Amino acid sequence: MRIGLLTEGGYPDAAGESHAWCDRLVRGLTGHDFEVYALSSDARQEARPRTALPEHVRLVRRAPLWGDFPAGHRRAAEERKGRSPGRRERRRFAERFGDLVTSFATVPDGSGPARGAPYGDAPAGDPPSAPETSVTWKADRFATGLYGLAELAREQGGLPELLHSEGAVRILEAVCHGPRALPAAQGAQVNDLLAVTDRLELALRPLSLDWYGDRHTPGLGGVDLCHATSGGAAALPGLLAKRFFGTPLLVTEYGVRLREHYLARAAAPLSVPVRALLAAFQGALAAETYAQAALITPGNTHARRWQERCGADRARLRTVYPGMDATPFAAVADAAPDDSKTLVWVGTVEPAKDLIALLHAFAEIRKAEPSATLRIIGGTGRDPRAPGYLAHCRVLAAQLFPDEAADARTVGENPVSFEEIGSPDLPALADAYASGAVVVLSSVIEGFPRSLVEAMFCGRATVSTDTGAVCEVIGGTGLVVPPRTPRALAAACTALLADPDRRARLGAAARARALELFTVEQNIAAFRGIYLELISHAPDRTAACRTRDAHGVPRPFARPAESHVPGRWAATGTATRAVTAPAGRTPSWAASGTGRSTEAPAAAPGEAGGGGTVREMGQAVRRDDPASHQAWPVRGREQW
Repeated sequence: MRIGLLTEGGYPDAAGESHAWCDRLVRGLTGHDFEVYALSSDARQEARPRTALPEHVRLVRRAPLWGDFPAGHRRAAEERKGRSPGRRERRRFAERFGDLVTSFATVPDGSGPARGAPYGDAPAGDPPSAPETSVTWKADRFATGLYGLAELAREQGGLPELLHSEGAVRILEAVCHGPRALPAAQGAQVNDLLAVTDRLELALRPLSLDWYGDRHTPGLGGVDLCHATSGGAAALPGLLAKRFFGTPLLVTEYGVRLREHYLARAAAPLSVPVRALLAAFQGALAAETYAQAALITPGNTHARRWQERCGADRARLRTVYPGMDATPFAAVADAAPDDSKTLVWVGTVEPAKDLIALLHAFAEIRKAEPSATLRIIGGTGRDPRAPGYLAHCRVLAAQLFPDEAADARTVGENPVSFEEIGSPDLPALADAYASGAVVVLSSVIEGFPRSLVEAMFCGRATVSTDTGAVCEVIGGTGLVVPPRTPRALAAACTALLADPDRRARLGAAARARALELFTVEQNIAAFRGIYLELISHAPDRTAACRTRDAHGVPRPFARPAESHVPGRWAATGTATRAVTAPAGRTPSWAASGTGRSTEAPAAAPGEAGGGGTVREMGQAVRRDDPASHQAWPVRGREQW
């Protein structure tokens, strides 16, 4: 099948774990064709050297979420390009933009409608008083505005000119100064309104791109499934493909995008009204994404709770742990030497990691274990506060642990060292974990703790703070203490340093758990089944194969899922002969339009089955083998 992979700030150009996960997924699912639609977050991402992609990545489209809108991405017909919007287009924009702004910039318990723009009043109307009905009202208003703007962009060729117009600023001003405005946005000044409209243009830029086409031209209109690797802007093309073409949308979030927006806005030098309006918009976009997704796959329970709080239906949530490559850590010994007293911290140095508490905890550890050492391994990330925070940690370490020297002529050494991967002492990441007896995590804010999983692959005992998905990841294979409690952190580390046997038991259990739950293989196998499951539940959208029941509803099995997978198929009328399906065509047995379940135990005369084989993803599956039915995640028709 054709998969539209939607990314933001990651694959195929940016480095980091997001890129690595997408690359492993694409290279692992060789039975599908991928089309990558990438939104770049900054100019540095596009300037990076392009990596070679596998052959089954048929198409790569890129668009920037920064700078001016690229003229080559407009979606209007040739005769409309370059023409300024007329009065009719401006009035339609005022109505739909008014719906969008009213939905996220107002509270439901006010009185009176929000005022519209001078050249076109935004639709008004007070929301109902019931809380549940008010939430539904806001969601419907947001959807009306969002998809109305998308339809206008398809006809007009883009929205940047309209979003940067004076009319957009006046609509936003009328809503913010209206009786139902968000309390934090009521004091918005002109510069605040201009900043919000500028950022809304960037966030809504996917509406104006030429990525969509139809079922017969390249674009998202021709894919069988849209897979958004995060929420936010990356999911917007998938929402439009579902709206215009009925394409199923799968959303995967290993770090909840809305949470990342909240943290980024809190650290950015923005005014309170700008921060409140942008946060409200991102929250409304997340709710619409979760409402329209056919399936949502959070990476852990912590992300799952965020999604449920934002309105995601629990029945459409399925946890799929991120796959990590365990190969680099396979050569690490099961346990450190019994006499090792080294603590290791690995990660990105930033305030959320709370290294200050770790240093104070290590001061307590040194009282019980005078020979203990602490290795802080990692560099600074994108947080602008990180370099200053690292310098502060170095100064604190020098104050808490003056250089120790045996005599006046010997150079002393500090028991705390700050290092980076790639130095002569630490050529690889596995060497960092191998050098420690205990791996420590001291964060106050954490999503999915990748460093803990890496330590578990290395068979190391861990001491962690109870934040994010820490408890879910380690299970019972490590010690957990409350965050911001240096004494509790010190007591747990001291206990493990003094007990080598306990460290070995915990490390062995940690390695077994990590190899069972967090490997690349389990991640790829999970998404292989999810892809086939979603496409099997989606009605066929081709006119030749479309069948409907007595009520006019498309049958979900009008075209079985396996017909989307390229390969060799059992020919009609025989169980042993195999033929190759021509490109772009469907085997006759798959296009029969009967709605027959692929799990049927027996085949009627003239149909494939009855002991034949079907090759799915390069593996032969016997239809008469009950055990092989586990490879077909498709419900029977009688369940629909």
